[in-house]
Amino acid sequence: MAKSGAQLLVDVLAAQGVARVFCVPGESYLAVLDALYAARDAIETIVCRHEAGAANMAEAAGKLTGRPGICFVTRGPGATHAAIGVHTARQDSTPMILFVGQVARGDKHREAFQELDYSAVFGSIAKWAVEIEDAARIPEFVERAFATAMQGRMGPVVIALPEDMLSDAVEAAPGARVEPARSAPSEAFLRDAQLLLASAEKPVLIVGGSGWDAAGRAALERFAANADLPVVASFRRKDLLDNEHPNFAGDLGLGPNPKLIARIKEADLVLAVGARLGENPSQGYTLFTRAETAAKLVHVHPCAEEVGRVWPARAGACADSGLAMAALAQLPVAPRWGVWRQAAREEYEAFSAPVAVGGAVNLSEIVAHLSAALPADAIIANGAGNFAAWLHRFHKHRAWPTQLAPTSGAMGYGFPAAIAAKLTHPDRTVICFAGDGDFMMTANEMATIARHKVGVVTIVIDNSSYGTIRMHQEREFPARVHATDLVNPDFVAFANAFGVWGVKVARTADFAPALREACARAPALIHVIADVENIAPGRTISALRGG
Repeated sequence: MAKSGAQLLVDVLAAQGVARVFCVPGESYLAVLDALYAARDAIETIVCRHEAGAANMAEAAGKLTGRPGICFVTRGPGATHAAIGVHTARQDSTPMILFVGQVARGDKHREAFQELDYSAVFGSIAKWAVEIEDAARIPEFVERAFATAMQGRMGPVVIALPEDMLSDAVEAAPGARVEPARSAPSEAFLRDAQLLLASAEKPVLIVGGSGWDAAGRAALERFAANADLPVVASFRRKDLLDNEHPNFAGDLGLGPNPKLIARIKEADLVLAVGARLGENPSQGYTLFTRAETAAKLVHVHPCAEEVGRVWPARAGACADSGLAMAALAQLPVAPRWGVWRQAAREEYEAFSAPVAVGGAVNLSEIVAHLSAALPADAIIANGAGNFAAWLHRFHKHRAWPTQLAPTSGAMGYGFPAAIAAKLTHPDRTVICFAGDGDFMMTANEMATIARHKVGVVTIVIDNSSYGTIRMHQEREFPARVHATDLVNPDFVAFANAFGVWGVKVARTADFAPALREACARAPALIHVIADVENIAPGRTISALRGG
């Protein structure tokens, strides 16, 4: 039976198990919106207020589910607004598909209204960017997009949809659900890994990347316990192992534990599974030298191109992280580094304990309370800024997946990501932990919370500053503050304007009752007044100025 290209596209998405799409509507894909109306009982359409918010929501959905988050935007400005989410999906190795409306096929190459060459625009940040010219090939292209997004190093795909193609009548079947191909490590690699562990005195396991599932995480716990290894999470992958596990030794990122950095430098064997060991976790590529990794790095990654890309390895494997961990967990290992592992654990516990600060609000104590008071499966989303250093250092993740944070360092990510998390897991507590500059970049999605009644609790840390840049500014040009001060609204009044309950916190002691009330009333917002003097854990403006 003939159907339009738009109807076929929606049928294909349904066949792939898509239950929700995020969008900002546009005239270039009106036919798809009409097809989604017909399929509204099967696929929920979440209407957002900016394409960056919609793309970030789709990226977060991909992080949480392991299958591509779906976003629809219109051509030109809509697509370029959404590029931030595509970039995050690329750097975070997240499966995502961005569908972009396109001008009619007969109008191309004339710089028609809002026309762009999407293969050129997204070619360097998407795994694949393509335009569908023939409606009959929609199932083929979308199935390939799902496979591309989920296989190897996961990532984003961009598909352009010419406006007239969506109205073409075709006869085609939607196809079967795509499942990703997964590879396991070879027997030769496992023998090498076992021999290297047998000769090691100070081994460390670093885990990261995407593509993990519950079975892989369980295998990680078994391997960590059996081999008694100190386990270190890569940047913003702290939820891969229960932070109360005796083998958890901390995470690598911005502002890490100096003792952890020293310990990894001292290690004689580094087993990295899933992590690319990019700029942030490798501390600006200073954590190792290439000669050191050639002697002591055992590197496992789902993408063959990532093994040896930056760091030469003593042994390498192209393998799914979970399958690799399951195989490693079966290796006979005779651990003899209990003292080494215990010392790493004690250093983490000391580093993650609250610290003393000046002023009425101690963010380390607020985050420690958040960690103790929330359910173990609570999801916490954040964007980028110095405020996140308090969260990453003092919050203890107890379950997976509970951390939504952009390794791309994208501001404005946390609020839309939290919305996607609550829609994906409506039965779980979801917290957005945001800075004032960070929150204001996507604060317009408060309208999305109001429209779709999304029960997110948002905590805005307000120090009236772009804190990260202010910190660098004070270090490089002390007391010459320029372009980093902010003028903010009354965030409680802002939330109230959308029918969302809010409360202001100006003292540490007031946070606990505010959190209880906010969780009971969600959606809710807590406006925390912070002192810019405490610019980061262990750092103050006065000290940066040499005072």
